[in-house]
Amino acid sequence: MSKLLKSSGAVAVATMLSRILGFVRESAYAGFYGTTEVASAFQIAFTIPNLLRRLLGEGALTAVFVPIFTQKERTEGREASWHGAAAVVSALLVVCTVLAVIGFLIATFLIQFTPYRHSHGLMLGLLRWMLPYAIFICTAAVFVGMLNARGRYFMPALGAAMMNVVMIASVYLLTPWFGSELEDQVYGLAVGVVVGGAAQAAFQIPSLLKEGFRFRWVTPWTDPTVRETAKRMLPATLGVAAYQFNVAATQLIAHGHASFAVASFNYAVRLLELPQGVIGVSLSTYLLTELSRLSADKKFPEFRAALRDGLLHLIFLNTLATVLLLALAEPMIRLLFQHGKFTEVSTQQASLALLFLAPGLIATSLTSILSRAFYALADTKTPMYIGLFCLGFNLILVLVLVGPFLQVGLAVANSISALMNCGLLTYAFRRKMPKFDLHGLVEPVGRIAALGILAGALGWAGGQAWESWVGHTGKLRQFGAVFAPALLALAAYVSLGIALRMAPALELQSTLLRRLGRKATD
Repeated sequence: MSKLLKSSGAVAVATMLSRILGFVRESAYAGFYGTTEVASAFQIAFTIPNLLRRLLGEGALTAVFVPIFTQKERTEGREASWHGAAAVVSALLVVCTVLAVIGFLIATFLIQFTPYRHSHGLMLGLLRWMLPYAIFICTAAVFVGMLNARGRYFMPALGAAMMNVVMIASVYLLTPWFGSELEDQVYGLAVGVVVGGAAQAAFQIPSLLKEGFRFRWVTPWTDPTVRETAKRMLPATLGVAAYQFNVAATQLIAHGHASFAVASFNYAVRLLELPQGVIGVSLSTYLLTELSRLSADKKFPEFRAALRDGLLHLIFLNTLATVLLLALAEPMIRLLFQHGKFTEVSTQQASLALLFLAPGLIATSLTSILSRAFYALADTKTPMYIGLFCLGFNLILVLVLVGPFLQVGLAVANSISALMNCGLLTYAFRRKMPKFDLHGLVEPVGRIAALGILAGALGWAGGQAWESWVGHTGKLRQFGAVFAPALLALAAYVSLGIALRMAPALELQSTLLRRLGRKATD
């Protein structure tokens, strides 16, 4: 397990830096456009290139490509694996470019020849500017997958930080060049998105060169690696596509009910993405590579043990994150976003969404790991079928709940569908691998739940005490309103976990002590 914490920890550190910069970016965005109609138009427009990123980049292609790349290197050698990687990159560049051009033409047609609300016209205009982002970010995602397969995690994960730096700079350096009105200035953010995607892709190139990769055009249409990748990728792509179309559809539904609903919900999602990315994505990134290797070597007892330990560590870490998000939702939103056009009302709207979104955090992260366990076994269809079913259910929930509850309805629908997805994936994996025993997790998960309730109560009580005695006027008091109760809850959670001899807490303690000891001897 020390290897899991070491490797996923490297990803977590880089992801943490990226997420912190992401919060700085979102804070800058919040001050720039708040929860206005412009904010919702920009965020909805950004979902389309993100759809292509999920379809052809980190969501489906990377998850499928890493096991293929690993297997090819083991059976045919490194040169053959690099040749196959070049063919996949060549195919990706062609497909993304064609789709971006098609998207630009469709958006242009809609602007020129169809009636629309003013906010929809702004959304389409922003979309035209941001479509090239998909080309760069999809290429970056494959680069990251190649480096992960070679056992490199930290530098690839750090690439997202570069993108955030560029996007933050765009708020202050680019937006003034596009005019004096908010609806014109927001196009500076769109340019920043594209430049940021290019920066993330370029950041991976030095590491790839050190590993020996040299890009060359390889005609992809007849290449066996491309064919195998496309064959495995199709089911995963359909599932991801359904998810992203579901996101776009639900946001459009919510936007039709209230202009602030989409923006308020998305700010809550940004907070959820911190533990989801730092913990869930970091563990699943490492586990995809490790499980792929164990599967290729037919070491299935080790496969099951690695997966079970990964699940337990994720539950231990994300339980604390969940209770802190619930106990300190409003102070967190206020600290990160409230300034400029993001008002106290905006804080209340976003924190209300977060209260109903946070309960789905653990399920969402578990779904990510379980899906990758299927991918490592060359099964992309099962997660797809389950995902499609849950997305359809999510859309029904949104149609029912958004009207009366707005952003809260979006959050409730998301949490319920995440829990269903996790449960169905767990059931399906038990059927696929009957020897995968979860009974050993019941007792430690029960202890984790008890610790989580205690930590959440301490965090909430600490937050209430700070508000009564100190208040939240000024950033320094707002900082204390979050971190004082959070540190109290963290100390109690981890120390009691160690006292109860819980494996994840002891492993975390051991890893930290080894690193501190190593630094002390340097």
